[in-house]
Amino acid sequence: MDLRPSSRHRPSAPPELTGTILTTDGERISAAYDVGPPASVLTFVVAHGFTGGWRRPDNRRVACALAKFGAVVSFDSRGHGRSSGLTTLGESEVLDLDAAVGWARWLGAEAVVSVGFSMGGSVVLRQAALCHLSGRDAPDAVVSVSAAGFWFYRGTPPMRLLHRAVETRRGRAALSLGLGTRVTRRAWAEPFPLSPSEAASMIAPLPLLLVHGTQDAYFPLEHAQSLRAAAAAGAEERHVEDRTEQWVIDGFGHAESAATDEIVSRIGAWARAVVPAGDLT
Repeated sequence: MDLRPSSRHRPSAPPELTGTILTTDGERISAAYDVGPPASVLTFVVAHGFTGGWRRPDNRRVACALAKFGAVVSFDSRGHGRSSGLTTLGESEVLDLDAAVGWARWLGAEAVVSVGFSMGGSVVLRQAALCHLSGRDAPDAVVSVSAAGFWFYRGTPPMRLLHRAVETRRGRAALSLGLGTRVTRRAWAEPFPLSPSEAASMIAPLPLLLVHGTQDAYFPLEHAQSLRAAAAAGAEERHVEDRTEQWVIDGFGHAESAATDEIVSRIGAWARAVVPAGDLT
């Protein structure tokens, strides 16, 4: 969850293709496609944070950096940008990611790596786990950046502010008018959605990369530690290989607005190493 607007405003090249894709529950999702290097059959599908969207400068910068390693599908989650609906703060957004992954496969992706930031970081974990539970086609690898480890966290000032915003009519109006994030009034009902840490425990043996910063003002390192421990415990319990890697990056803040081109390029190189996809040379 990132309440900050995009912080970098360098012009980025427009995507090669834009379109609208439909989710299984009827939402219309605005999506974009960036062509990758010649001969690469790897596609990144990028899920943005709470105030993101594929047109925002930080999100375009991330897409352009990843496009050096593979094609990129990016999209506006429900309640954001030109997509329909209201954001559910990560619950139903897994359906948006399902649709985006399906579009990537339709466009010719032979290998898909889902990459999520903040709220999107939780979404990619949950989507991969739900694919495992349902037997649906899962991504070939998962990257979760600056994600929460568990729900309802109010331990930092930004997260207390976020909860106040999404739980009140005036707060939701401010989010919509000020940041373009349209939030549902519907509170989660029990049983609550699968938590990010519960989801992380179900992903092995898929390659999983967890990225977190020491200067994250939203989710301190206990969230990253919870995700890593859950991934290891889940792999051990199911007797499968734990292919989880964790990067705790000194000085890194939160999500897309803090992710430098160097960090994004490291993520792209990691994906190329764990999911070989074509020859760049």
